[in-house]
Amino acid sequence: MRFVAALLRIAAGLAALAAATNGVLAQTYPSRPVKMIVPFAAGGPADIFARELAQYMSEDLNQSFVVEDRPGAGSILGTEAVARSAPDGYTLLLMSNTHTTNESLIPNKPFALMRDFVAVAPINYSDLLMVVHPSVPAKNLKEFIALAKAKPGELNYASSGPGTPYHMAGELFKAMSGTNIVHVPYKGSGDARNAVIGGHVQMMIDAITTMAPIARAGQVRALGTTGMKRSTVLPAVPTIAEAGVPGYEATIWLGLMAPAATPKPVIGKLNAEVTKIVSRPDLQKMWAQQGAVSMSMDPAEFDKFLRADIAKWAHVVEVSGAKVE
Repeated sequence: MRFVAALLRIAAGLAALAAATNGVLAQTYPSRPVKMIVPFAAGGPADIFARELAQYMSEDLNQSFVVEDRPGAGSILGTEAVARSAPDGYTLLLMSNTHTTNESLIPNKPFALMRDFVAVAPINYSDLLMVVHPSVPAKNLKEFIALAKAKPGELNYASSGPGTPYHMAGELFKAMSGTNIVHVPYKGSGDARNAVIGGHVQMMIDAITTMAPIARAGQVRALGTTGMKRSTVLPAVPTIAEAGVPGYEATIWLGLMAPAATPKPVIGKLNAEVTKIVSRPDLQKMWAQQGAVSMSMDPAEFDKFLRADIAKWAHVVEVSGAKVE
């Protein structure tokens, strides 16, 4: 009995020590600069929102949060770098639904999202916008679908690479509209956007936060938005669902993850900080003007969201027949 009692005292002591250590860790983190890796090209939504978030986090936590763009291989290069980093909260991954899509689109990766990373917090989501170059002889979505069906394999659409929301939105559109439009992947959303503006490709489905001003300027023609209801950013533009492809919906969302085994107190502190930032009324107002909506979940809820999104896009990949070129 005395032996058992001694063991219980030791266990209680260890538990108390662990709790105290976790408390100190949460209080002292971060004690040095934190790197936030964006595995996408500079100038896109992920890069822009990451820099906004990093600025607020640097101010609130009195420590530098530094954004590092490390694009390549459809987000795999930068993501692998985070997976291989120390699980101490000082290297974070700015991720999107590119990552949940790639779980089924690119199965032979050097990492597995839900094995090698832990959910931290979501950031925001926004609708996408389908646009065509003004030279395309289609004034609305139905005319574009008719044109694509009359010229199978002759029209192109741009994306920022395999597995990105722009790529999958295009493949979903092709599958649901019964069209054959050729995917032309670029290294970043900026390059893809410029290709459409320059008339090198006919169509793109891009983040409304970046493409709306270009559409307003007349450099491209807007055919439809990808949400379930019209965007307040471009209220005159119909949704793709109402304009000719019933049931169509696609978005782009962003979030933060950290290497697996990152201490829970650090994850909790990061989640609380991101949640506080994205809940700011001034930030929400600014994002709404761009077409973005903030998202708030605790780590467990975000983990569940990620797993559901992986399953969703696995189904889309199967139905659409999407492949990595």
